[in-house]
Amino acid sequence: MRNHDIVPILPLWNGLIHHFNASGLISQENDCAENGSFQMQPNLITYTTLISSYCKQQGLEEALSMYQEMVTNGFLPDVVTYSSIITGLCNHGRQAEAKMLLGEMKNMGVNPNHVSYSTLINASFKAGTIMEALSLQNQMFVRGLPFDVVVYTTLIDGLFKAGKPKDAEDMFGILLDHNIVPNFITYSALIDGRCRLGDFGSAEYLLKEIEGKNAVQNIVAYSSIINGYVKRGMLDEAVRVMRRMVKQNIMPNVFIYAALIDGYFKAGKQEGALALYNEMKIVGLEVNNFIIDAFVNNLKRFRRMKEAQALVESMMSRGLLLDCVNYTSLMDGFFIEHKESAAFSIAQEMSKRNISFDVVAFNVLINGMLRLQKYEVKSVYDGIRELGLAPDVATYNTMINAYCKRRDLENALRLWNEMKSRGILPNLITFNTLVGGLSAAGETEKVLDLLNEMTLMGIRPNLTTHRILLKSCLKSRRADTILKMHEQLAKMELKLSQAVYNTLITAFCRLGMTRKATSVLKEMEKRGILPDTFTYNALIHGYCISSHLKRAFATYSQMLNEGLSPNVATYNILLRGLSVCGLMKRADELFGEMKERGIDPNASIYDALVSGHGKIGNKKESIKIYCEMITKGFVPQTGTYNVLISDFANAGKMGQARELMNEMQLRGKSPNSSTYDILICGWCKVSNQPDLDRGLKVSYRTEAKRLFIEMNEKGFIPCENTLFCISSTFAKPGKKVDARKLLKELYKRKNI
Repeated sequence: MRNHDIVPILPLWNGLIHHFNASGLISQENDCAENGSFQMQPNLITYTTLISSYCKQQGLEEALSMYQEMVTNGFLPDVVTYSSIITGLCNHGRQAEAKMLLGEMKNMGVNPNHVSYSTLINASFKAGTIMEALSLQNQMFVRGLPFDVVVYTTLIDGLFKAGKPKDAEDMFGILLDHNIVPNFITYSALIDGRCRLGDFGSAEYLLKEIEGKNAVQNIVAYSSIINGYVKRGMLDEAVRVMRRMVKQNIMPNVFIYAALIDGYFKAGKQEGALALYNEMKIVGLEVNNFIIDAFVNNLKRFRRMKEAQALVESMMSRGLLLDCVNYTSLMDGFFIEHKESAAFSIAQEMSKRNISFDVVAFNVLINGMLRLQKYEVKSVYDGIRELGLAPDVATYNTMINAYCKRRDLENALRLWNEMKSRGILPNLITFNTLVGGLSAAGETEKVLDLLNEMTLMGIRPNLTTHRILLKSCLKSRRADTILKMHEQLAKMELKLSQAVYNTLITAFCRLGMTRKATSVLKEMEKRGILPDTFTYNALIHGYCISSHLKRAFATYSQMLNEGLSPNVATYNILLRGLSVCGLMKRADELFGEMKERGIDPNASIYDALVSGHGKIGNKKESIKIYCEMITKGFVPQTGTYNVLISDFANAGKMGQARELMNEMQLRGKSPNSSTYDILICGWCKVSNQPDLDRGLKVSYRTEAKRLFIEMNEKGFIPCENTLFCISSTFAKPGKKVDARKLLKELYKRKNI
């Protein structure tokens, strides 16, 4: 146009820029803006259109630069300009700057509109700063700004995701009261929220309502129900809804297939996942990043990251570009496999490809680095701030957990206060992490303060909270302390489930307080909560550790009479109880009964039987069971080997005892102090036999001496019997008592 000396009028030029912006043709838009700038000065509309375009195309820095140029050239931004930049900042996780810009708008006399507030409210919910979101909602009320369907939908979706379903439903009621017609996005938010609560009947009713009103049928609504079913493991129902979509002439997209494939993989149904993958390809859908992520996550669960990396490289060779989520999954998988160099390589590749870390990727990196325990918590935390990323609740949970594991409660509490001051609402994971850290440190008063704060925030304790606190109370060994904590949690609206009562019964049984445990069982049954196998196992264990085997077997019989099936843990507890008491005939009968029920014994059961027979001198039977154990691929514990070694040593068969020690080490079991005590005493005993060949005597004593030195090098303290054997065997006549005293004094000092 310039070549023909025709100067376009500015509105026409702005219209052209706007057209390119709406079409996503940013390069043409930039060319148009640059060409136009030769013969005309851009106005407010030009700048605003360009800023909006940059923000939509992830060019936030260019948008901010354009904003500065606009102000320098004397153009004051309007509400559209500000709203565009606020959207760009929120999309980049720079919520604090967006909020500051909202304040600047007010100072410049530009009134924020419902779009500005809606964007910030949505960003606040996503960042977990729920109080901030509700504060912005209140500001809208005060300013008299209209609430349209977009604002209401944003609030409904955010409240559901924040765990406030009642408030979300109330908001939907207000929307209807104001005669605002909900759109398909509103319905999708409602459906998704109800699916999160497990209320699928209501969710499907809403779906029918959309279909019945001939409203715009949206694939997102179906996706919400399908995702809800998948998360609950109800895969058949999820597929049923997908088939229903097809009947409504709505074709499932690749994202729905990705959710289903991932769900089938998580359920261990590999064939179902692959069938869906093949179906997806038949209908002509291309593999995308979500499908790749489903396959990578599946391989990650089975610690097969080498295969995952090969799959990704194959897909990349076909032109698929990985996104931040894909890289994050790969990095997480390598950290799980303790391959930190591979994980860091992934992070470096992200940087080379200019893929920005989001807060999730950084959380994975933080978690992986802290798991290695090679990095300072503070330096890792400072890294996220230097990158300009706003830490979310998951970041704070990771950092607080790291400090608690290092018993640095001062810094853990500092972060706790910091997250609240930033408007990030702690969740149940935050509370449980801090409760665990404070409980382990014996900070009872601080734990109680935390529980009070939890109540004020409207967060209910769960089974994990209950277990952490009861475990802490076990240290007191007082029934009243345990009950008091249980009752306090019940007042905080802890759901009294079977699992909660089982935890309480287990706590009492571990202390041998079976009467208290039985009274809890009665209370549980009064509430209509039936005991299960776990409940009876806890009671049986309580009776066994209290040496009340008759009551243990009476409870076992009661369990069978009530139609409950014992499991391997039931037999493990009973067989250990019998083995400790030396009742091996009854143990063998029970072992046979277990096999008849089709329950395969585990390593722990074999350990109990080998030890039990060995302790009563039934060497033949203990060796027989030991051989069966090895044949089935189980490796005995060091204590089980010690029983067998002791059996041979007592019979003077030190060659076989030595072979067993060598075998246990070959199988990856290290000898302990007792192993050395048994062998040293055994070699000393055989070396002191009368009429023993001198050469054998020297050989046996050399072996005893070698083991004694090895024991000392490993830092083990010999028992008194070992010291007696060594001093009796090696001291000169008349010096044995002095030698034993000297050895005892030496090891006493070493122990100190």
